[in-house]
Amino acid sequence: MLSTSHFEPLYQFLGFALTVTSHLSCVTQDVFIAGTDTGTLALEWGMAELVRNPGAMRKAQAEVRRAVGEAEFVEDRHVRELHYLKLVVREALRLHPPGPFLLPRASRADTRVAGFDVPVNTRVTINVWAIGRDPDAWEDPDAFLPERFEGSAVDFRGQHFQLLPFGAGRRGCPGVGLGTAVVELALANLLHCFDWEVPGGGRGEDLDMEEEFGIVIRRKHPLLLRATPWTPSSEVQN
Repeated sequence: MLSTSHFEPLYQFLGFALTVTSHLSCVTQDVFIAGTDTGTLALEWGMAELVRNPGAMRKAQAEVRRAVGEAEFVEDRHVRELHYLKLVVREALRLHPPGPFLLPRASRADTRVAGFDVPVNTRVTINVWAIGRDPDAWEDPDAFLPERFEGSAVDFRGQHFQLLPFGAGRRGCPGVGLGTAVVELALANLLHCFDWEVPGGGRGEDLDMEEEFGIVIRRKHPLLLRATPWTPSSEVQN
């Protein structure tokens, strides 16, 4: 009869393989869940706010088209020059953080915060949606004003607690750089390649902005816009 020690290397190998498979599965799940809905929603909310605020739309489009020139599409090298577009993305994330409550935290020990007892293992959620609209932190908090960030050091990388769409600290979103770059590039191309309006002659200012809360924050009603292709030559003709 063989002793179990003969199978120990096999057990170790299988355990390692299962652990690796489990880790890969979790990482893949994170990529699909955290990297699809969040970016798509940030882009959708950004477009909705621009259509609703035509002055900001015109300013962003003028900047993009001026930077791109005769090129057919916006590229990474152009995005670096798009100062106002970056303010637009920052303001859209302030008003519409894709994950309104981030990921839950838990206290590791009994503690006391601001006079309140917090027992160990208390689940803590952070309402970044409310923080982004706090009148004590923001002037005219419900208005879409990208210019509020002009000359401001406040950004969304976890150093300023009035703006936390990606969280902060060791559990902050590791994809903040990639996610921001994708949204900026996609939004810039949409603004460069098309002119946008509400179908049926509706006013952008009257666009429905009702939200639907969940793990992510969606529009209650899908964003439906009419896109008219734009080229430098079409502007000359007009």
